[in-house]
Amino acid sequence: MPSSAREQRFRQHTAPNGRPIAEYGLLSDCSSAALLHCHGSIDWLCMPRFDSPAVFARILGERAGHWCIQPSTAFTAQRRYLPNSLAIETTFTTDAGVVRLTDVMAARTGQREHDLGLDAPHEVLRLVEGVEGSVELHLELAPRPEYGLVRPLFRRTDNGGRTFGGPNQVAVTSGVPVEVDAGTMRATFAVTAGKTAGFAMRWAAVESPDPVPTPADDVAAAVADTVEAWRSWEVHHHYYEGAQHDRVQLGSRVLKGLTYRPTGAIVAAPTTSLPETVGGERNWDYRFSWTRDASLTLQALYIGTCPDEAVDFVSFMTSAAGGGATAEDSLQIMYGIGGEHDLSERELPHLPGWRDSRPVRVGNGAWGQTQLDVFGQLLDMIYRYRERLGTLHPEIQHFVCQLADRAASSWEGRDAGMWEMRGEPRHHLSSKVLCWTALDRAVKLAEGLGVDARVERWAQERDRIREAVLTRGWSEARHAYAQSFDSDELDAAALLMPVVGFLPATDARMTSTIEAIARDLTEGGLVLRYRNQQGLNVDGLTGEEGTFVICSFWLVSCLAQAGQVERAQGLFDRLAGFANDLGLLAEEIDGATGEHLGNPQAFSHVGLITAAWDIDQARAAATSAAG
Repeated sequence: MPSSAREQRFRQHTAPNGRPIAEYGLLSDCSSAALLHCHGSIDWLCMPRFDSPAVFARILGERAGHWCIQPSTAFTAQRRYLPNSLAIETTFTTDAGVVRLTDVMAARTGQREHDLGLDAPHEVLRLVEGVEGSVELHLELAPRPEYGLVRPLFRRTDNGGRTFGGPNQVAVTSGVPVEVDAGTMRATFAVTAGKTAGFAMRWAAVESPDPVPTPADDVAAAVADTVEAWRSWEVHHHYYEGAQHDRVQLGSRVLKGLTYRPTGAIVAAPTTSLPETVGGERNWDYRFSWTRDASLTLQALYIGTCPDEAVDFVSFMTSAAGGGATAEDSLQIMYGIGGEHDLSERELPHLPGWRDSRPVRVGNGAWGQTQLDVFGQLLDMIYRYRERLGTLHPEIQHFVCQLADRAASSWEGRDAGMWEMRGEPRHHLSSKVLCWTALDRAVKLAEGLGVDARVERWAQERDRIREAVLTRGWSEARHAYAQSFDSDELDAAALLMPVVGFLPATDARMTSTIEAIARDLTEGGLVLRYRNQQGLNVDGLTGEEGTFVICSFWLVSCLAQAGQVERAQGLFDRLAGFANDLGLLAEEIDGATGEHLGNPQAFSHVGLITAAWDIDQARAAATSAAG
């Protein structure tokens, strides 16, 4: 979309809890995250962790807290990520002049490379710089802890303000005079060309000493130091040099921003309850570490940056599961980012939700589901990183063997599937294929797994799964592999079959499946997960959802692997074109309007990175064959 069109869209007024999701950018310190609107308002912020109760939650309710800095008069806005960082620079243009606003979540001073995210200070830094003329701006800061339930006592101090009461405390430094009334800080100030105004807000637990935010005069240096921290991480982890270099590197930074550096966990998304359908009930909390999502994230990072993060994640998963993967052990499909097991789901009735999409949920009931695909996702990631992981610690060897044993003994059962359906369990095809993947990778890893490796049994069950999938998974009526055994419904997860190496994309039945999905499981050329029709694909929920971005990228990968490179490139370009002005993608796209839906998810950037790689590989193979 041309910048003039973006500027026109940014002028449109919408309620704070109804602004388009695409108008938000992601800030992260690898411990928590914020969503920054293009008008200069931070409308989502959790401190000190991704899954902590929000201090700002205006995206889910107008009175649930925010921090806005914007011109007092009419303006247009353009923004970008500063190169090789997750710092957002917003340029406001008014009739009176131009100002720049730079926002970051601070890194610890002097932090570089792989240490990025350790000992995060839990601080937001905001720097206003005059570019041309003189621009009057308005500041409004309304901390509302516990998702807007708390309006704390907020007192003005000599250099800003601080809160008292409630479950935590924040302190603010301001480069301009402020007033505080009824729990809200406000200021009106002018910035002229060459002048700056710095602002900082630091969080601390209620039992901790008073937080000491960065002095206003030091904000510019602190912003520059955080930007350099991000750039040093990217330089240290820079590997991809393909045709989609800029998009892959941005996607890699976003995925890094969704890692919880203290433990190695990776969140599926930084938000909760941004709906899959406006006004619908498909509103989920994704601020946890799914085995599936995190494993796919690391596989994408392998392409983009080849990180050390894999070692941290394998250690996190092994310890979170208690070192075992038997039915008696504590292996789950997901954990809290600190290794928590109980992620019980509840609703927040005081919040109306984004565009009145109720309920707003925290926690996620899927933590208790059986999803058999997780064995394959985790073992595939370990296999991919085998050289980086080196000789596996005996505890991890034992864990890997138990994962394979569990896949071998469980694959014939029913489960909720990778889409976490809340209806009756089924024999989901994708779950069987990923159990095959688990055993295939375990056989290949066996030499380094010690005495617990049961290679013959793993190979035997792997071959049994393959036979079952090829026979019971095929729908003659659809000429495609189906959603579950002995059914005729389509599911985009079948596109994983070539991705994990179960079948080549050039196999006749696989090619037929790819075409069936492209023809019958799309809206506007974009791929749905499945069709939710009463009596057909019942997932236990009402309503519909948008097209799923990662599924469309899986189609790109399959087309590329099938040799249809130009068709794959065309779909890739169309999908990438739905990214917002910062290059970000949400979980879903409304095929009719192009609007972003759902939580801004890691999955979408995982799909983009993997699809870009597959197109590169297909082009290289075609060139080699021609030469």
